[in-house]
Amino acid sequence: MQTGAQAPRGDARLLVASAAAILLITMGARQTLGLFVAPLNRATGLGIVAISLAMAIGQFVWGLAQPIFGAAADRLGTRRVLVAGALTLAAGATLTTAVSNELGLILTIGVLFAAGAAAGSFSILIGATARHLAPEKRAFASGVVNAGGSLGQFLLAPISQLLISSFGWVVAMYALAAAALATIPLARPLFRPPPTDEPRAPGTALSPGSLREQLRSAGRDRSYWCLHLGFFTCGFHIAFLVTHLPGEVNLCALPASVAAGSLAIIGLSNVAGSLGIGWLGGAFRMKWLLFYVYLTRAVAIGVYLMMPRTPVTFYAFAAVLGLTWLSTVPPTAGLVGKLFGVRYLATLFGLTLLSHQIGGFFGAWLGGIALVRFGDYGWMWYADMSLALAAALINLPIREAPVVRRPADPLASSA
Repeated sequence: MQTGAQAPRGDARLLVASAAAILLITMGARQTLGLFVAPLNRATGLGIVAISLAMAIGQFVWGLAQPIFGAAADRLGTRRVLVAGALTLAAGATLTTAVSNELGLILTIGVLFAAGAAAGSFSILIGATARHLAPEKRAFASGVVNAGGSLGQFLLAPISQLLISSFGWVVAMYALAAAALATIPLARPLFRPPPTDEPRAPGTALSPGSLREQLRSAGRDRSYWCLHLGFFTCGFHIAFLVTHLPGEVNLCALPASVAAGSLAIIGLSNVAGSLGIGWLGGAFRMKWLLFYVYLTRAVAIGVYLMMPRTPVTFYAFAAVLGLTWLSTVPPTAGLVGKLFGVRYLATLFGLTLLSHQIGGFFGAWLGGIALVRFGDYGWMWYADMSLALAAALINLPIREAPVVRRPADPLASSA
């Protein structure tokens, strides 16, 4: 028997496929920006630190915009947010080709491109689909949506590199702008209004209450803050690699195709990782999944530091990292939904993504500083490995039970 909160099977599949296709484009575009660092530097002469700062600001803005757009989607509906995001992302990519100073690059890549991608990203898309699905199907659906973003990296990284090599970085940016506009027709299945009778997990309050009440409840919850701290590390790790892996490859005197191939392998490998973690989320405790994901990252970096720098090393390293790349997203979103329900999932999960992108800011920015100051990324690799170990341990105290909100006392409210 279906509740009003559950879409029919065919509609549910269409919703999830639509969300995955949009994330394929928005996340794929973001995750290939590292390929533009060297061409931008040659074209503008701004220097690696200035370009890294613009991309670091983009990491932060992408995270800051997530809860803002999430709240807008929760209040105004998904349609307006997705359309506005597509137009903003396309504008950011197009205008990047016309700027020649640091401030202009910060405004285009750091603000417009990042904010537009945020409006079509995890919190909005997972929030839009989760409200239409039964609780036991949400973890796997989140994995499928997440896999779409990883597939975007696999597809867009080599395509962007091919366009850059064959026609120049300007044409490649125009191609990303056109792809962003294509998300508008893809989003049509997500324009349906949310259900009004969400099924409630045992032990939760009779209603989700207002957004302000949910935010107050989340702010007092230790498990929610543990998720924030772990996600900070995830953002540091991903932003550092996306922005500076091409630079690491260049330091090893290897061709740019190795960097593009490594990013593509990360994306393809994470398709398997996202689907696998989404399936495991329905059978195992999500905090343990997060523990092993972060631990695997730390071990992979340690092994990489001991290996010779060859194309095979980079490809193997990328394959292992890809299994954990964005595999933190389904368990984190699942835990937020388990703790607080899905009525305001776009906002509450969006706030964890803000912490993710604060980490992303430091990962992208400090990587550029490390390269200029020390001539390589050695200290960044050690910092990344240490933070991954810390994140694994931070997730262990998380409580996997709904936060019980007691109904207001009618006598107290009338007093």
